[in-house]
Amino acid sequence: MSQIFRPRLLGVVSCIASTFLATPGYAADKTITPDSTDVASADIATVTVTGSPLTQDADALATVVDSVDKEQILRAGGANLADALANVPGVTGTGFASGASRPVIRGFDATRVRVLEDGIDSFDVSDIGPDHGVPIDPMSAQSIEVVRGAGTLRYGSQAIGGGVNAINNRVPLDLPEAPISGDVTGSYDSNGHTGQGAGEVDGRVGSFALHADGFDRRADDYDTPHGTQDNSFFHGDGYSVGSSYFFGDDNASRIGGAVIHYDARYGIPADTVYIDMKQTKELLRSSFAINSGALQTLTVDGGYASYQHTENNPDGSVNSTFRNKAWDSRAEALFGAIGPFSRSALGMQLQHRDFSALGEDSDYLFPTTTRSYAAFAFTEAPLADWLRLQSGARVERVGVDGTPSTDVATTRDFTPLSASLGLVADASQAVRFGLTLSSTARAPAQTELFARGPHDGPGTFETGDPTLGIERSNSLEATMRVRMDKVRLDGSVWAAKFNNYIYGALTGRTCDDDDNCVVGDSEELKELNYTQLDATFRGAEAKATIGLYQGGAGKLDARLLADYVRATLDSGGNVPRIPPYHVGGGLDWERGSVDAGFLLKYAGAQHDTAEAETDTKGFVSLDAQVGWRLLPARPGLEVALVGHNLTNTTQRNAVALNKEDVLMPGRNVSLIVRADF
Repeated sequence: MSQIFRPRLLGVVSCIASTFLATPGYAADKTITPDSTDVASADIATVTVTGSPLTQDADALATVVDSVDKEQILRAGGANLADALANVPGVTGTGFASGASRPVIRGFDATRVRVLEDGIDSFDVSDIGPDHGVPIDPMSAQSIEVVRGAGTLRYGSQAIGGGVNAINNRVPLDLPEAPISGDVTGSYDSNGHTGQGAGEVDGRVGSFALHADGFDRRADDYDTPHGTQDNSFFHGDGYSVGSSYFFGDDNASRIGGAVIHYDARYGIPADTVYIDMKQTKELLRSSFAINSGALQTLTVDGGYASYQHTENNPDGSVNSTFRNKAWDSRAEALFGAIGPFSRSALGMQLQHRDFSALGEDSDYLFPTTTRSYAAFAFTEAPLADWLRLQSGARVERVGVDGTPSTDVATTRDFTPLSASLGLVADASQAVRFGLTLSSTARAPAQTELFARGPHDGPGTFETGDPTLGIERSNSLEATMRVRMDKVRLDGSVWAAKFNNYIYGALTGRTCDDDDNCVVGDSEELKELNYTQLDATFRGAEAKATIGLYQGGAGKLDARLLADYVRATLDSGGNVPRIPPYHVGGGLDWERGSVDAGFLLKYAGAQHDTAEAETDTKGFVSLDAQVGWRLLPARPGLEVALVGHNLTNTTQRNAVALNKEDVLMPGRNVSLIVRADF
């Protein structure tokens, strides 16, 4: 770690820890047990999530938190988090390249969706452009969580649209019982001749938990129904080593760290440019069991990373170099009963980011520095046996230094204030309703303020506006959950009114590298200017699992999903790059050591386009899978065949900035082998 940044980060973590350890205790603890918040029947497992500091039960929250587990991640395939979340309602991907498809939540992307690893920033530049990948390979995750609504207050104003948290065991959170355990996975894809392998091992030496993992992935240009998509290759590898020390009563306290390294080289389809990316990241994670008065636990986490990627021509010459050095630290204190509140959490977060995007002949973004200091709180209060109030608030101070196209060094300071109120009502043992009202604010990001030149990857000439103000979203969301013996349903209906919505508007003109722009497409770069207007978003998501049969022939379930989002500018017209609606359904069957299933999904046509955007046709995609656990005594030894786009339909991603030139992959069949030990 940098000699400059390491003392800063450790000093910040120590300061935060000292602040919270000095917090006085209060009344005796009175916690809500899982039984008192569980609407599922005893035989239906609830998903453990980290979207709230107050509970790990997803069903206890007013908003829906989605999560995919390791098996779902492996069978989804792909080199990015968006592929792993492809069947989560309301989630799509930017789809720009095999190595760079960032999650889009409810039509929000880039600086409105935070990507995290174990709650700490991913420290990349994927929020700067759709051609930039996230240096977190899905094969390294134990699960991936999608957070919407009030839970985003935990992660900062740049999560105003949602958060994606890749959860793993790189800094061990539990002391394993076995001296050594782990798993290995290998797979081969017919499309792109993709070979990939991954392995992880966990161990225990006294009070120390140890972890190591690594992956390697090699994919050639993929095929589409119309031929090979040029320059769509991906090569990536990475590794991590970490350890935690456990101490105190029942080893309830811990402190640990990890070092993570990631390398990737991938092409930009419909162009000749390729990206060469490297990142080294260091994480510190700790949790202290206090149990003094109302103060139960204190967690202090932090991370630092040095990131760089170059955008290269086929001959290896460099067009531009992106550098990002950043640290992120957070502390949370969890309290039991205090007055009317059954549980509360107080937190602090400090972040620092130095970023630049410099080119050989012209610069996309001069060096910028972003500083953020924040405090946040969450509380829960029972109003009746069947009704609970959940609330959250965050105050943040953001400073951004940069140089816009005027060549005048500029400093902007912002104070985003955000708050939410939620109600959770148990209509019966099987049905739960939620209602959330929130007002969240976001400071403009460095690109939106200070972009000033050509960005070769996405083929744009971007100009920021250093006078942009704070963006605010006032939203209302209603949810319903059903947990019956044969029916499991999650549904949401929501609307958000944005004041001063910031977006990159295509003008219909094209430019050369020197900002000489003309009407039409005679130049190489699309002109994109950041601007600010009021906007309205509304949408809905639903997913359901329905038990159809259970008997001697096995267990048969039906699976349904749907989502919809509509986004308009209040002055007229549509918000750019909004995903279409999706509907899907399928069957899942399991008997003994064999399971199988399919999902037929339709992506609707997108005709509600913005200026200089084209319509996108709808398409149908069929996925199917079959898995076999080879030995009854070893359920961790499994072979699976997984097919994607088996109908080999022509597919374009309505969200992708390069959708006119790039098709999504055609038919692919994967063979996956996994073994635990």
